[in-house]
Amino acid sequence: MKPFKYIFFLLVIIAFSSCKIQYGFTQPSSIDAETFQVNRFENTSLLFEPGLDLQFQNTLQDLIQDQTNYKLETTNADLVYEGEITDYRISPTTATAQNTAAQNRLTITVKVNFYNRNNEEDNVENKTFSFFYDYPGSAQLIGGQKTTAHEEIFERITQDIVNATLARW
Repeated sequence: MKPFKYIFFLLVIIAFSSCKIQYGFTQPSSIDAETFQVNRFENTSLLFEPGLDLQFQNTLQDLIQDQTNYKLETTNADLVYEGEITDYRISPTTATAQNTAAQNRLTITVKVNFYNRNNEEDNVENKTFSFFYDYPGSAQLIGGQKTTAHEEIFERITQDIVNATLARW
């Protein structure tokens, strides 16, 4: 019985060693730049929300500062972000038996232009990013809930923008 154990363990070791899978993780290479700027994203949506443009600009600036070593500038930066908030829409997603909204959805859409003054091949023009926030149909999107909705949407949109413009896998 002892030789059978050794043969079994030897076969198991051979099987595992011959089936090895190599995984490789690479970090995104950074863009050759030292500075960035985020210009005002004008709110051109039909449903105007005061202060939305500044909130978005600050969220994008903060994310880039948190995730990169680029220095924030107000003019003549190596990397430039600009664009507009093209849609701010509240729409029902589900209805009740009484034909009222059971759930509503706030959707924000942003069009982005990204320019790398050191390498024009990195430029991204008129790329659209959008995300949503669902809330109960019986609730009004005001105060803290509105702030939470904007924060969640902008967190997702700005991360998508950074990934699309700065992540080089």
